[in-house]
Amino acid sequence: MAKFGDLINVEKPVLIDFYFDYNDLEKTVHTLRDVTVALGDKAKVIKIDIKKNEILAEALRVKGNPTFMIYKNGEMKWRQTGFQDAHTLINLVQQYV
Repeated sequence: MAKFGDLINVEKPVLIDFYFDYNDLEKTVHTLRDVTVALGDKAKVIKIDIKKNEILAEALRVKGNPTFMIYKNGEMKWRQTGFQDAHTLINLVQQYV
């Protein structure tokens, strides 16, 4: 995985989905696919497996599943734990485009 700082230190907003519950993976994959299509190249959408990136998740105090974050220029702009629908995520990210 690329260094986290490199992923978030960009001018475009970056929506990150920290996940670990594979039972809900299908639901979030469809949601994020819809978000990615709607936003096009205006934003980046990234999924990060908490189990495979435990040090990062711990550093960011990710406790719930899923946890969504929006970064822009290396700064966290929004964070929410719990499932979010595509419409909500699209509207949130568009605030930072």
